[in-house]
Amino acid sequence: MASWNSIPLEIAYQVLGWTAFIAWTFAPWPQVILNFRRKSVVGFNFDFVLLNLTKHTSYLIYNATLYFSSDVQKQYFEKYGSKEMIPVAANDVAFSTHAVLLALIHLLQIAIYERGSQTFSKVSIGIVSVVWFTAGVCFFIALPTHSWLWLINIFNSIQVVMAAIKYTPQAFMNFKRKSTDGFSIYIICFNFTGSVANFMQMAVQSIDQNSWVNFYGNIGKILLSLVSTFYDLIFLCQHFLLYPARKENVPGKINEEKDPLIDSFNQPDHSQNV
Repeated sequence: MASWNSIPLEIAYQVLGWTAFIAWTFAPWPQVILNFRRKSVVGFNFDFVLLNLTKHTSYLIYNATLYFSSDVQKQYFEKYGSKEMIPVAANDVAFSTHAVLLALIHLLQIAIYERGSQTFSKVSIGIVSVVWFTAGVCFFIALPTHSWLWLINIFNSIQVVMAAIKYTPQAFMNFKRKSTDGFSIYIICFNFTGSVANFMQMAVQSIDQNSWVNFYGNIGKILLSLVSTFYDLIFLCQHFLLYPARKENVPGKINEEKDPLIDSFNQPDHSQNV
């Protein structure tokens, strides 16, 4: 495998990678905290959670297999050249592992907290069923010839497709309710930061190697950043421009919750009281 030509670029690659990991690691937690404080998941779209779990599970399979499997790495070098770098870093594996665990926590909160009339839609259940059935068929196709690189690229494609559609139910729910109450905007802020850092990390590697193979060798990673950034901008517009939070009670909307990350700063200070 190729080595780095520039120490500063190698350091920048690691810094950007772990910046993306930290941002994406923190991204799901504000929603967990918000759900816990409210003891409710009303306003948090269930289809988003189900599709998100499928997305991150597929991404974990891709990242962990390409990062740890010498057989898959050998197939990668045979396809793209032995002088190329593996386009998956340790931070990618760490992120996708953490993301799967957090998606499971979101599912647990849906099971135990007040959820009103919200349910999983038949459409999302159908999509997830088709995705895993297709993945199973692809596994048996790859098994006779040990085409593992082809197989994990299928999982990489799955995670891109799921990323492209998983945000749609939440965006539509916000539009329908004309509100983003119950959906933490901090998910989007952290996610946007991680997406930009992820894209920059790949660019740094390409500049150092004077090759853009890592972009099309891991097309899923670049598409993930672009798709996530697109939807992040939609959610930011919904939250701050289209449906800004209102102080007064509005019928049919959820106004009782406060964002757990800023609520603590708004508590009155009684330390001066005698």
